[in-house]
Amino acid sequence: MENPIDSSIDLGFVNYVQHPENKNYVVFRFADAERAESFEIELKEHNIWFEKGEEDKRGKMYTLYGLKNKDFKAAEKINYRVEGKHKKPIIAFAPLRWIILGLSLIAMTLTLVGYCKAQNKLVEATNAAEQSIVK
Repeated sequence: MENPIDSSIDLGFVNYVQHPENKNYVVFRFADAERAESFEIELKEHNIWFEKGEEDKRGKMYTLYGLKNKDFKAAEKINYRVEGKHKKPIIAFAPLRWIILGLSLIAMTLTLVGYCKAQNKLVEATNAAEQSIVK
């Protein structure tokens, strides 16, 4: 499998890239100060060496963390934990989430019931056809 940080094209799907000058380093970037702080705290807890910097890109301030490639897998796990910790739900209004879940379950139940009834009708039609052929 190809190393995820070897890609020369950055489409913004992940928040890390290969260091532009030194291929032995990976750079993680955070636009959110809270996520950057959580990431830094976890790096320190796991004794992972890093360099920290800031970059202003298109009017947005990014906090950058440069890590050695050997620490990439551990840092990637930390990055996932940080993203999960700060993730906001797609539907923020909790009752609406439950309503959508309930409607989805009702629709799935009706679908399964309809499928089972259609199978019963197919079996009955097949049996009737076989009976008429035998006579």
